[in-house]
Amino acid sequence: MDEKGLEDAAILLMSLGEEEAAEVFKNLEPKEVQHLGETIAKLKTVTRERIDNVLDRFAQESTEMGVLVADTDEYIKSVLRKALGDDKANLLIDRIIQGSDITGIESLKWMDAISVAELLRHEHPQIVAAILVHLDPDQASSILKVFTERHRNEVMVRIATLDGIQPAALKDLNEVLSRVLAGGSQIRKSSLGGVKPAAEIINLMGSSLETSVLDYIREADSDLAQKITDNMFTFDDLGKLDDKGFQSMLKEVQTESLIISLKGASPEIREKVFRNMSSRAAETLREDLESRGPVKLSDVEAEQKELLKIVRRLADEGQIVMSSGGDDEYV
Repeated sequence: MDEKGLEDAAILLMSLGEEEAAEVFKNLEPKEVQHLGETIAKLKTVTRERIDNVLDRFAQESTEMGVLVADTDEYIKSVLRKALGDDKANLLIDRIIQGSDITGIESLKWMDAISVAELLRHEHPQIVAAILVHLDPDQASSILKVFTERHRNEVMVRIATLDGIQPAALKDLNEVLSRVLAGGSQIRKSSLGGVKPAAEIINLMGSSLETSVLDYIREADSDLAQKITDNMFTFDDLGKLDDKGFQSMLKEVQTESLIISLKGASPEIREKVFRNMSSRAAETLREDLESRGPVKLSDVEAEQKELLKIVRRLADEGQIVMSSGGDDEYV
């Protein structure tokens, strides 16, 4: 959701009142709650015209909505089995519906990185890897940063080589997180872990930790390290975006974030940014970059990671195509 959409949602929630807004929040994901909460905190004053527009649009859209099926879980099971047959359908059904059973993992999504790291600090790296692949890459990355270098590297190797999660492994997770999954042996192997999730997590660690982790993996398995590298998308890889994709990205980036990100960018990336802006906007950005004093490397890396998150989101939505390090790969 873009910034305007978040603001409209925040306006609607504030118009509903505290109790009704609280009921809405109960049905949102942790990140959605965080983003909406931050937006509400920033909205000090809103024009009456905008409030009326938001409420009118909500009223119109809500009247067009209705309940399509009484039980969506049973509906998707039936449709997939008729379309694909039982065997293929069951593999998809487990992955689609299983998420509602991962109560232990879901609780971790609401916790800060330090708290989760403390909870997992003394667990075996294989258990930690099996847990982290259920989390968003940015949260998993933040948790791993809290670990010691050795523990972090051992966990990353196991994430990269994790070939799904067997029911027996899920039982171990249950012991660690008070029944992470219900059903035990009834659940099929989950397609989590592997090279791509490992690459996504390492991407968000920052250059110094990224180098350390990849060096460790390279010593243990050079082919595995190369596969991970081929699936990574770094800030410099923004140069591989076509102009249309680059312009889509720029529309989503806040000016302040872009300025800080470009403080650590190559001349080629800077020029591509300028080339995909209007001449007036490009000139203003050049002036802002020149007038901005030194910026901490950690701040630059943090903003670059936020920008990469935007790129990945746009790629997931099909608005842009991201070419990875490999010649024939797309992520």
